[in-house]
Amino acid sequence: MGWLRRGPRRDGDDAPRDPEFAYFSEREAALFRGRVRATFAELGLEVTVYADHVVDDKGRRFGLGNLAAVCHQDPRGPRVWPGMIHRHIGLVVRAMDGPSALDTLPPEQIRSQLYPRVVSGDGIDAAAFGYARTVAPGLYEILALDLPESVMMLTDEALERLGDHAQLRDRALRNLRGLPVEEHETVRDADGMCFEIILGDSFYTASRVLDLDGVVQRVTGRPIGEHGALVALPFRHQLAFHPIRDTSIIPALGAMASFAASGYEDVPGAISPYVFWWQGGTLTQLSEHDEERGELRIVVGDDFQELLERLIAQGPDRR
Repeated sequence: MGWLRRGPRRDGDDAPRDPEFAYFSEREAALFRGRVRATFAELGLEVTVYADHVVDDKGRRFGLGNLAAVCHQDPRGPRVWPGMIHRHIGLVVRAMDGPSALDTLPPEQIRSQLYPRVVSGDGIDAAAFGYARTVAPGLYEILALDLPESVMMLTDEALERLGDHAQLRDRALRNLRGLPVEEHETVRDADGMCFEIILGDSFYTASRVLDLDGVVQRVTGRPIGEHGALVALPFRHQLAFHPIRDTSIIPALGAMASFAASGYEDVPGAISPYVFWWQGGTLTQLSEHDEERGELRIVVGDDFQELLERLIAQGPDRR
């Protein structure tokens, strides 16, 4: 079968790594950034390339983190990167240079396509999103307009044109609640550890943490309950949860912390590597990365510790 062609292989872990995107070797990162620059040039834009973004001659900034992660995740390797990069940048340039959807769509259509989106603070410009609501440390809720080829994250300036923010957010939440659950999986082991995951192509899957009580009712057929739930939203296409009812929370907490940390790495649309305690819509962080030891650890406050002690006293598997 000598006619079979093999694409360029990925460099091994022993190759020098890129400081910004450590999943790339230095050679792969140079190949990636070079192709990005060449693609912008083909589309008529000269850009200055930096480690994690490019800037065009009009001062517009284009982040590279999501695109780099998409390329890294594709098992076909660098041979397919040019096409992927061209499609992605083409969408970005058309969205930037074309007429704004805010100018061309009827007001009711705009409202019907509004969704709340939970994002990492690393992915937004705080000066442009002053209205963003804090969901948890480092996580924010913004409003987004869902379009056929892209998602437009709405800035303060855009919202001023659309009307009252509270009314827009209410409509966006109603739209979020109307989305279907695309896929549902139950993760369990022989020792009784168990948690649920919803996943899908929607950019708002993880953001359904904002409607967690409704999602849990739909998926499990039961309300969350008085103790709340454990949740993890590693990236935009996954949301994991475990309603807190008994001591099964203990193995679930460790498993979900590992799930969040591993699911967050090297993916487009990364949100958080941590697990949280959801209670009445408030998120409290329960895991963190120990910088000194380079490992994951569970950290709980007095309220959660008290809950654990009550559940232990209550006994296992009480329904």
